[in-house]
Amino acid sequence: MELDRRECLGPRHIIEVKRSVRAKLTGTGMYVPERVVTNHDLAALMETTDEWIQQRTGIKERRYVTPGQTPVDLAAAACEQALEKANLKATDLDFILLATLSSEHEFPGTSFFLQDRLGAGSVPCIDLRAQCSGFLYALNFADGLIQSQKCKRILVVGCELHSTGIDLTTRGRDVAVIFGDGAGAVILEANSEEDDPSGLLGIELHAEGENARRLWIEAPASGHQPVRIDQKMIEEGRHFPQMDGRYVFKNAVKRMPEVMLSTLEQAGIKLEDVGLFLFHQANLRINEFVAQKMEIPDDRVLNNIQRYGNCSAASIPMLLAEADEAGRLQTGQLVSMTAFGSGFTWGSALIRC
Repeated sequence: MELDRRECLGPRHIIEVKRSVRAKLTGTGMYVPERVVTNHDLAALMETTDEWIQQRTGIKERRYVTPGQTPVDLAAAACEQALEKANLKATDLDFILLATLSSEHEFPGTSFFLQDRLGAGSVPCIDLRAQCSGFLYALNFADGLIQSQKCKRILVVGCELHSTGIDLTTRGRDVAVIFGDGAGAVILEANSEEDDPSGLLGIELHAEGENARRLWIEAPASGHQPVRIDQKMIEEGRHFPQMDGRYVFKNAVKRMPEVMLSTLEQAGIKLEDVGLFLFHQANLRINEFVAQKMEIPDDRVLNNIQRYGNCSAASIPMLLAEADEAGRLQTGQLVSMTAFGSGFTWGSALIRC
């Protein structure tokens, strides 16, 4: 049995991937609410224009939930698709990992309500919170569980409901126009077949807490006393997302290429051999900048932010589901996934379909 050799070189955690068991992608799914909100719709609520939003973000429209829809509704629909494609029942799962910053309730975690909705019995579940990099963080944990042979089938989900927690006034326009609601899910299964090279080939993750306040929601929070939020905080909009947009952009276009190349290098894969690149859908201008910097052909990059906006942890699994539906996840295809988000967090993963 071959084992991973792990070592830390400077600030990077490098993994040489020599695996007897690989986490293989066997099912994908996604769901977005039916309600379409265009830039013109937002222009009726705040001082902005369709041209201004598209120029800054590339977004034309996004999806918002209808009254009564919850994060679990979104996640469950995506999960049911993924389970069906993998020909599995929820009770066949060994673990459910939900990446989200959209808690349905203060506690317990949203994954428990999702587990119940799916009818997964006593399958263990947990919420992971790494914002826009959340899906990659969850993928890493799933890979570890499969490699340790503690689990054979894992459901990894990204789900966000942003629309009810953003400032839909002129004060909040820089952030509010970016976000949308949606969910994506994948099934990972253990693959130990020597003649089947498909599976996760490598992943690298990073975090930089010193920049946590560059993109955050301050309240409500247990750090505020004697109450978690008060009227003054509400009047000041401190319960809405706050972002240092220029600083985030500058760091994203630096960190994403670095971590992508590092992940490819450790897997022994050349950039030109990758068939599909999936970037977190934060801003089309970020993705265009990264692709141009890396000299990646347009036909190898898939974006859907124009239609769905930034769905945070859901964006990459949603892209995977769309790529799967379009027949772009062919057997043997190499897919690179890279994200940057609040925390700061960033990372990249490489998978062979």
